[in-house]
Amino acid sequence: MELLRRGTLGALGDHIDSYAELLGQQHYSQTSAYKQLLVISRFSQWLQRQGIEVQKMDEDKLQKFLGELSRRIKLKSGDAAALNRLLRLLRQQKIVPEPPPSPLNSRQRLVAEFARHLLQERGLSQATLVNCQPFVDCFLAEQFKNRKVNLSSLRAADVTSFVQRHAHRFSPGRAKLLVGALRSFFRYLQQSGEIPTNLAACVPSVPNWSLSALPKFLPAGAVQRVLRHCDRRTSIGRRNYAILLLLARLGLRACEVVALNLEDLDWEAGQIRVKGKGGSSSLLPLPADVGEALARYLRNGRPRCSSRRVFIRAHAPLTGITSSATISTLVMCALKKAGVNSAPSGAHVFRHTLATDLLRQGCSLDEIGELLGHRSPNTTAIYAKVDVTALHTLALPWPGGDR
Repeated sequence: MELLRRGTLGALGDHIDSYAELLGQQHYSQTSAYKQLLVISRFSQWLQRQGIEVQKMDEDKLQKFLGELSRRIKLKSGDAAALNRLLRLLRQQKIVPEPPPSPLNSRQRLVAEFARHLLQERGLSQATLVNCQPFVDCFLAEQFKNRKVNLSSLRAADVTSFVQRHAHRFSPGRAKLLVGALRSFFRYLQQSGEIPTNLAACVPSVPNWSLSALPKFLPAGAVQRVLRHCDRRTSIGRRNYAILLLLARLGLRACEVVALNLEDLDWEAGQIRVKGKGGSSSLLPLPADVGEALARYLRNGRPRCSSRRVFIRAHAPLTGITSSATISTLVMCALKKAGVNSAPSGAHVFRHTLATDLLRQGCSLDEIGELLGHRSPNTTAIYAKVDVTALHTLALPWPGGDR
């Protein structure tokens, strides 16, 4: 690798070492680092031949170089990622200027202003924003297509027909998000003086009767089977086992597992701080087996890195796991490995299973709701439906049933 750096010529010759240092900090293997430095060396020479200064680097020039390179050799899977990583590094070092923001069209500008309203004025979470924005953007895109947004032309029929076209494609819960996003958007438009009438009142309701569905949970013994099949001889196995225990014993959401930092573990008090929905946090007792699994991973599995997240990616760059989808994928693989068939295979199935087991063991709904971090008792009430034995005692006899 040193030979490659010394032999590197071209416009980027002064910046190769800082990139190599970054690869070392992020724990890339020597083989991966060599391949990345090789494509950067070629790019450096290309910049010099083209007479392009480092400060003029941007995404378009990366694509042009890769296009020309692909006509001579077969590109490797990490070539484009390496060049983009280099560009981000040079921008962070103020060597390459940040690109000017792309001009927003009228629709994008309106959606962005609505997003700022939700975050700054209403104080809603980023997750709510992620749920609302796509629906609003879809409505405006369908209504105005490539034309400039003209809010004064909106009519009640436009709103109802949009909901009728789309709501049936979603689950009841997702459909309620759709109509909720539209109502919030139209209230914002009226309050800001963009429209004179209250179109929020025109958004149809979506039937979703309270407690109409049963929570999906794993059969008896399935959780223990999944945990037994987790290979704790490897660092990845120890990490995954600790994650599965947090889901199974404490009923954490995937996003709560992702957000765990090292300082959230209070070993002396035997507690763990969980960051829940809407910025809330709570202290939960740390069961002995969960604490033991976490300690074993932290001592003999977690790679050394600068991240304060508890759970770290298995491969470089060594940063904290950032996506709830990663946790759900881990659960899905664990269920498959243990031979457990489950229609819902995401992380939430452990949460539902824990609540169901606790109810059958005699815990009250209030106790279960406190453990799961439910803000409303109505959220926990759905688990009452899985206690069939208790429900039988409440059932009235059918007239004439004993004849």
